[in-house]
Order: sequence, then C-alpha cells, then structure tokens
Amino acid sequence: MNKYNARKTEVDGMMFDSQKEANRYKELKLLQRAGEIRDLRLQQKFCLIPTIEGARGGVRQRATYYIADFEYWEKTGDHWKRVVEDVKSPATKTAVYKLKKKLMLWRHGVEIREV
Repeated sequence: MNKYNARKTEVDGMMFDSQKEANRYKELKLLQRAGEIRDLRLQQKFCLIPTIEGARGGVRQRATYYIADFEYWEKTGDHWKRVVEDVKSPATKTAVYKLKKKLMLWRHGVEIREV
C-alpha cells in the first residue's frame, strides 16, 4: 500500500502503482492490438524546468520533470494524435500535479488526459 492506499500490481512483468493503472494498461494494450492506438509507452519523462545554475556561485537547482503514466498515438479519423495520459484519483490531484499539468501545456503544448 502507498500513501493513497493503492496496491502495487504486476502485469506482464511490470509493476504499476495501482490496480486502476494496471487495468488501464490492459485496456491500452487491447486498443493497440485493435489498431486504435500505436506506439504505447510507459513512464515517459518530460523536462518541465531545466537545471538552473545559481548566480555567482549560488545554489544549483535541479531540473523538474513530469513522468506520464502512458504516452501513445491515437487514431482520430485520418490522423494520429499524440496522447499523454495519467491515471488519477481525486487524492492524487495534488497542487504539485496541477502545476506540472500546466507546465506540460505551456512547455510542450501537451494537455494531459486524466483517466
């Protein structure tokens, strides 16, 4: 159990933070087999703020990242659209997550899809 009372779950030899996330992975695998999505990736890391060197020997600030649960391309008519997805419950929609969600849109032009 983690701090949100979610149980780690293993699927295909991979550990997921919750049963809900593991179930979503299974759904996405089926969609990929059906040709509705392609290039499914897990735990993709996006840089939101690069490392900042301190001025005049000041403290160096580490980079800030957002790690998506899933990234894939979704078929929409004749086109493919990039989707970045996060499995969320009300408890995990923290202030930090909300800020990172806004930074993803501003920095990468990507709106996170929550499921």
